[in-house]
Amino acid sequence: MHLRWASSDRERADPRRSARNRPASALFGSHAASAICTTAAVATGCSGAQSALDVRGPGAQRIADIWWPMLAAGCAVFLLVVALLAYVAFRRKARDSTATAETVRSAKRWIIAGGVVLPVVVLVPLFIASVSTLQSLMHDDGDYMTIHVTGRQWWWQVRYKGTAIAGDVIAANEIHVPAGRRVRVEVATADVIHSLWIPNLQGKTDLVPGRVNVMWIEANRPGVSRAQCAEYCGTQHARMALPVVAEPQAAFDAWLARERLPASPPADPAARMGSAVFISAGCGTCHTIRGSTAGGTRGPDLTHFASRRTIAAGTLSNTRANLTAWLADPQAVKPGNKMPRVPLTSQQVSATVSYLETLR
Repeated sequence: MHLRWASSDRERADPRRSARNRPASALFGSHAASAICTTAAVATGCSGAQSALDVRGPGAQRIADIWWPMLAAGCAVFLLVVALLAYVAFRRKARDSTATAETVRSAKRWIIAGGVVLPVVVLVPLFIASVSTLQSLMHDDGDYMTIHVTGRQWWWQVRYKGTAIAGDVIAANEIHVPAGRRVRVEVATADVIHSLWIPNLQGKTDLVPGRVNVMWIEANRPGVSRAQCAEYCGTQHARMALPVVAEPQAAFDAWLARERLPASPPADPAARMGSAVFISAGCGTCHTIRGSTAGGTRGPDLTHFASRRTIAAGTLSNTRANLTAWLADPQAVKPGNKMPRVPLTSQQVSATVSYLETLR
């Protein structure tokens, strides 16, 4: 009895001694519970607007088709490792620990099988399937249209290539594509490395200074997907997104025709005042509004700003309240962005908002 109390006193004094004396099953059970909780927490991120498993086009479908076998292979390897760990944890140690020639040969066979044969059997087929999938994603046959996307800190310029007669159409922070038609997206950067990722439609493609890379997208049905910069590019990297709007061909053609037109002169007195404030405050040195004297190129083209879904590259929904907050203090909404705070009165801000809301 005295020895048992002494042992308990030593365990209370040294928690590590108590942990060492716990049964292997208890230790393994606690680790398994932790693994299950961690897996459950991570699994909550497998859905949502930017889930690669929410497939909306053939490109994303090919990626999902290779993702599932990779997941199955990873789970099989994980379960094998866990089974081996459980075997080691629960097996009873042999009384005679002296290694024999047979046990040494057996150990070598396990090392060769687990360290060489198993990786080759698992990884080689997955590598071949990955290369085949990558080649299929870059296939460029058939009818397609071309869009040029330029990444900037921290917004997107979108150029729809036209003809010698019609010319290009320049927009910003929103991509429109016809559903059911392949689109060649040429991507470049005006400053640092960015990466365009549209998980519902396609994988990531890097925007590297001095290069023009190409990605192919196709939406199999109308809808709105969210694209995101997937390469850290500075302070506001997380707020560099854009909607990708897929619509029927007729609706897309009508949208593109409207985008090609210049902005209409404001008719409302408040909007006319806002137009004057926009020019006098120097906004036109950074932004273009076709049909006005504003011709800057450092910031997004605002000719049809009111028709867009978001403000500041996906930072805010395009509502009057959000636009007012953005114009009043853009640095408070998106700190570090390239748009300075312009000292405007509340009346001037309201008038400018009224003007921008006419740009459809």
